[in-house]
Amino acid sequence: MSAINRSSSTPLKNAASLLKSFLTISAVFNSCDVLRPYVAHIDDIFKDFTSYKVRVPVTGAIILDETFERCLLVKGWKGTSWSFPRGKKNKDEEDHACAIREVLEETGFDVSNLLNKEECIEEMFGQQRVKLYIIAGVKDDTAFAPLTKKEISEIAWQRLDELQPASDAVISRGITGLKLYMVAPFLESLKLWISKHQPPVAPRPDMPIKGMCVWKAKNTSIGSGTSTTIVDTQSTKPGTDAHPPDAGPGKSFRNFRFDTAGILRAMEAGFSS
Repeated sequence: MSAINRSSSTPLKNAASLLKSFLTISAVFNSCDVLRPYVAHIDDIFKDFTSYKVRVPVTGAIILDETFERCLLVKGWKGTSWSFPRGKKNKDEEDHACAIREVLEETGFDVSNLLNKEECIEEMFGQQRVKLYIIAGVKDDTAFAPLTKKEISEIAWQRLDELQPASDAVISRGITGLKLYMVAPFLESLKLWISKHQPPVAPRPDMPIKGMCVWKAKNTSIGSGTSTTIVDTQSTKPGTDAHPPDAGPGKSFRNFRFDTAGILRAMEAGFSS
């Protein structure tokens, strides 16, 4: 495991984003009867929230195919950068449990039976700890599709040798042009891990396996400005047993709980839009 500090190269852009977030949360507090009494304390509330965002640990998974030549990456709904499937921990949630939950939400793939708590890579991004578990040997015809709406726009197998930084000075973009700020810091440790483990299927240098998109969301318009989402996905078979939804009478009400992580993600998306 290693720790690397990442500092932003665009302070003006970050300042503008913070100002926009502050104005957004101010408007929310002023327009809500329940929150209005706390307007006087909005400065402290905003500082606590921004501090929380950069300190909450993040966990996820690096999913490798059977040849260890490709890894699975996801692209956010609004942004253009790629990352390994991952997300912030809930309160008192264990690292591996968060990783399993986040990977399932973002890819529809259950890694609970494949995860080894000892096989992981950890990096520090400023004050934020990011731990990714290595899930190796996943078949490339496994079906992937996010379970959350409007969070992931694309899922793809990407070749590791194409994720290398374009130069020593540029670690945020790979040689293929992909934005890889949250990927590049893990590649050196990942390659070291791969060098010590035998893949289930031997790679063939004369016939390298290509990267491929396995799921993509498309926005289209129907009628007068009505937006819908059409999903393109390759014809694949699931790699894990599906868990059928609990549709019994009254089950949904009895199993109701607040999705704290989802609420926080929605707040962050609203503040950054």
